[in-house]
Amino acid sequence: MIKGRILSALTAALISSSILFSCSDDNESQGTLSLSLTDAPTDAEDIAGVYVTITGVEYRAEGESWQPLENFGEPYKVNLLDLTNGETALLGDFSVEAGNYDGLRFILDAAENGGSVNNPATYLEFTDGRQVPLFVPSGTQSGYKAKGTFSVPVNGTVFITADFDVRKSVVEAGASGKYLLKPTIRLVVNEQAGTISGTVGELEEGKRYVVYAYEKDAYTEAEAAEPAEGEARFPTAVSSTVIASDTKSFELHFLAAGEYQLVIAAYANDLFEEVVYVSEELLLVESEKVVTVDITL
Repeated sequence: MIKGRILSALTAALISSSILFSCSDDNESQGTLSLSLTDAPTDAEDIAGVYVTITGVEYRAEGESWQPLENFGEPYKVNLLDLTNGETALLGDFSVEAGNYDGLRFILDAAENGGSVNNPATYLEFTDGRQVPLFVPSGTQSGYKAKGTFSVPVNGTVFITADFDVRKSVVEAGASGKYLLKPTIRLVVNEQAGTISGTVGELEEGKRYVVYAYEKDAYTEAEAAEPAEGEARFPTAVSSTVIASDTKSFELHFLAAGEYQLVIAAYANDLFEEVVYVSEELLLVESEKVVTVDITL
């Protein structure tokens, strides 16, 4: 009996030790993904809100399949235009395996093109109060991939911002009058990104000016050409923002470190007129720093 009790005690101790070591190993392989949202504003003056509802987010480790972020919680509805000029909204802090990742995928609650228009989850709101549904192209219910790579450190946190570029994402579908949502999303590791802050002199009254940031050698005159149906003008710009008419200033946030060229376009009555400025020199954006520029048109 005594021998049996000793063996039982040893067995229990070994099992307990095994569980402890297993938990320890699991904890040592985990990290935290802190995920926030931001937005580059739309060019259209008559749009007051771009409302989307996110029902889940998936992640993918390099060489692996897509997996859902656990504990995402209830669907998250947000007006993306509330998240411009550096404003962000925290989606959550999620525990994931430490390692390298090649993207996130956002699952949206939105009607497919051709489906029901009675979807209060994802829609446009105009300055006159009208609301119209935003449709997603058929076959995209698997989600929208956000471009960008990042690494999750062991027992540490990586802070990621997903930039929904509304200017590129919301397009009018020709004669049908429908508005389509084709999200263009880029991922930025916060500690690897910087900001461009600038002022612009001699702006003509009554016009609206938008500044676009391009990566080195990406801008050509074709960027300003009339876009094809369902596409946006200045398609390869990394980010953009409206120049404030009162202060004649602007800020471009969450730019990955690198060299950028600035392009400024003039709009009148919400219609594109012309490109009024293309910078000759490149601006060097460094991580967690602000580079300033004064522009004369």
